[in-house]
Amino acid sequence: MSFRFTRLSSHWQVQFSSVMILRLPLLLPQPLSPRYSSSSTTCLSPTSTSKPLISQNVLNSHHSPTIITAGDSGLKFRDKILYLQSLKINPTKALQKNPDLRSALLSSLQSIEHCLSSMGIERSALGRILDMFPQLLTADPSNQIYPVFEFLLNNVEIPFSDIRKCIIRCPRLLVSGVENQLKPAFEFLMKLGFVGANRITCRTTVLLVSNVDHTLTPKIDFLMGLGFEYNEVAKMVIRSPVLLTFSIENNFRPKLEYFLEEMNGDLEELKRFPQYFSFNLEGKIKKRHRMLMQHRLSMPLSRMLKVSDGEFNARLIDMRLQLVEEREL
Repeated sequence: MSFRFTRLSSHWQVQFSSVMILRLPLLLPQPLSPRYSSSSTTCLSPTSTSKPLISQNVLNSHHSPTIITAGDSGLKFRDKILYLQSLKINPTKALQKNPDLRSALLSSLQSIEHCLSSMGIERSALGRILDMFPQLLTADPSNQIYPVFEFLLNNVEIPFSDIRKCIIRCPRLLVSGVENQLKPAFEFLMKLGFVGANRITCRTTVLLVSNVDHTLTPKIDFLMGLGFEYNEVAKMVIRSPVLLTFSIENNFRPKLEYFLEEMNGDLEELKRFPQYFSFNLEGKIKKRHRMLMQHRLSMPLSRMLKVSDGEFNARLIDMRLQLVEEREL
């Protein structure tokens, strides 16, 4: 089943292979709600007058700037600030990161909200996303946002109902170009083995925002540099996809050094339990390993790390009691 977004007059449609058509909310300018109406507030003194800067006979299109008077411009800017605040977006930060907001129409900002909410994103999550990436507020939905949705639906084959989860878990998807970012990453991951039962899902679409040359390939090369074959590394990252999100210098290298030098570990065990790299070095790995060393005990990595503190302590006590019993025999 394929999906295609099409604009028809004032509606967007998502078409499902000619079988069903779902109409999405309007993306053209919508009337302002009473909350954002500028009629109740004025920035002009009672005696001030202002002349039109451009004629009134235009501008029904949201692509055309509508500036009537200097006072009206101030009111419209104020309405935009109120709108951003209603979404819990920091206006100062948004204007600093996206100066185009100053000249953008409120209706164009609202069209972004309509676009994202049409994919099931709640207003609370939407505000958090736009506060994180304020450049989206002046994006063109046709050229910048809907192509991302189409790629996720048609190429990655994410179910329509899961698109919301993808975006909430990784909002950076919305500011990643399809051709120069998402598609190359997707092709790299497919060659690595993320296909079939291991295909990319809403849980792993975060990998699509990783640069192939500067992020993904160096991590594969680092693991192969330890003596692993490509196929072995591929199995490791498919079993634990989070490996591809870790920093080499801040994660892989210090944990590997501790494993080899302090724990006298065997690389074969890392093949069996690559999740080792996902545990905190100071708070869990070193702490538990030192407790074992204190009592001259050892455990496989999975038994040492996968359990809660309570269960680990219970296992440690059992092992100590067993050791005492063996010495008494």
